[in-house]
Amino acid sequence: MSFSELGLDPLILKSVLAAGYENATPVQQQAIPAALSGGDLLVSSHTGSGKTAAFLLPSIQRLLAEPAVKSIGPRVLVLTPTRELALQVEKAAMTYGKEMRRFRTACLVGGAPYGLQLKRLSQPVDVVVATPGRLIDHLERGKIDFSRLEVLVLDEADRMLDMGFVDDIKAIAARCPAERQTLLFSATLDGVVGNLARELTRDAQRIEIEAVPHKEAKIEQRLLFADNMDHKNRLLDALLRDVEMVQAIVFASTKRSTEEISDLLAESGFASDALHGDMQQGQRNRALQRLREGRTRVLVATDVAARGIDVASISHVINFDLPRQAEDYVHRIGRTGRAGRTGIAVSFAGMREGGLVKNIERYTGNRIEVHTLPGLEPTQRPSTGRPGNGRPRGNGPRGGYEKRSFGDRSEPRSYGDRPRGDSRDNRDRGYRGDARRNDGAPARRFDNGVRGPSDVPRMTSEQTAGPRGAASKPEVNGNSVEYWEKREREAKAKAATGRSYGDRGNAARPARGYGNENRGGAGRGGVRGRFKD
Repeated sequence: MSFSELGLDPLILKSVLAAGYENATPVQQQAIPAALSGGDLLVSSHTGSGKTAAFLLPSIQRLLAEPAVKSIGPRVLVLTPTRELALQVEKAAMTYGKEMRRFRTACLVGGAPYGLQLKRLSQPVDVVVATPGRLIDHLERGKIDFSRLEVLVLDEADRMLDMGFVDDIKAIAARCPAERQTLLFSATLDGVVGNLARELTRDAQRIEIEAVPHKEAKIEQRLLFADNMDHKNRLLDALLRDVEMVQAIVFASTKRSTEEISDLLAESGFASDALHGDMQQGQRNRALQRLREGRTRVLVATDVAARGIDVASISHVINFDLPRQAEDYVHRIGRTGRAGRTGIAVSFAGMREGGLVKNIERYTGNRIEVHTLPGLEPTQRPSTGRPGNGRPRGNGPRGGYEKRSFGDRSEPRSYGDRPRGDSRDNRDRGYRGDARRNDGAPARRFDNGVRGPSDVPRMTSEQTAGPRGAASKPEVNGNSVEYWEKREREAKAKAATGRSYGDRGNAARPARGYGNENRGGAGRGGVRGRFKD
């Protein structure tokens, strides 16, 4: 279906045809007429489906009518998750609205100077494209007016929620007029995205386009297993030295990793750049500009580059670190194979990342073939749940990992191989089997119950005597009345020989022990002991 059949205004249609677009994509064929009718939309479509034009063309056409409210605030607001995507959307809006008179846009993103953005907002503006964080800053400063806002667009809504912008989105929507049109575009409309859509839309029409890349996409996907980080670095160096590689994007999981990998590549002679969220917007723009001009051969980036980068000369996408979300994998590899060209997507996987590989294959519906590079074959066997022949190995969790107990050993042994004592904590565990008594007999093992005093084997005087027949000590019954009367008499006699109260002379003091004999009141020296007597 051509764009002329979608009901677009001749001015907008002229801009679309001048940009080289003739036939509408499936999402454009369904979303543009529905949006022109004025109702809310919930659209699910995959990356590269043309959804930017699907929400910009009908929104810009509404600007041909006079606004109901007179102010300088925007009439169309587009929220995007990343700065690069925001810049791309603003560029597309300027392309589609270049035939309109006094058509103005503004891009509000982090990392860019406030002064230039405030200057754009001080004049009448039609379309504002923003990231949620920077837009909240302008709202709190009172620098933007939503009194004449007519259309609110949430682009890549699922990605914004993953980045933690749900509260910002709700706060922005609360500032917008209630009588507005809301267009929500997302890769999925379930879960948290569905809950947000129900809060922000009214009687929305649901449009779902195939959420996975087409099987006929011209992207060859390869999987390389790596033993360790050094092996990954050698694989990356070999891939980037391939004569077929024109330009490549290397995706890493952290901002620090992007800097380290980019520095290593620069030391190896590659024209490389880094791109991550902590960079200033001017630095990010210059890095992308060098990539588009061909001066940068390798761009090492986090997932901020997974959306919004459209460079036709990118021949390879290399996932140095696998993404944690299968959907991010689809967006990453979508940076190659642009404009009908062929592309190669290579993913490095650790030996224990089989679960991530299986999640990606389940999401895309395609199997990623395992490849090796001559001389750089892995020395370990990957726990992927499907070795080379694809047969699952075991039924353990996370891609077939073998389930075993912590510290599993072939033979049971005691903790630390030490003989166990008879403390209260391990009385029910017994002695070691090789423990011996003094008479050479094996030590007695206790039952599982708590051992009482009667369970303790008493030793005779013959057994207590040493091996050389030393004299045995008389047995003392500590529970008898005679024993404690004797102890009391000794304590009284000891207290009577002590120095008087207040005597600070050099008389020898009776030694005070810290054993059980000094813990009772009668057995103490000092003031309390004498007064008690």
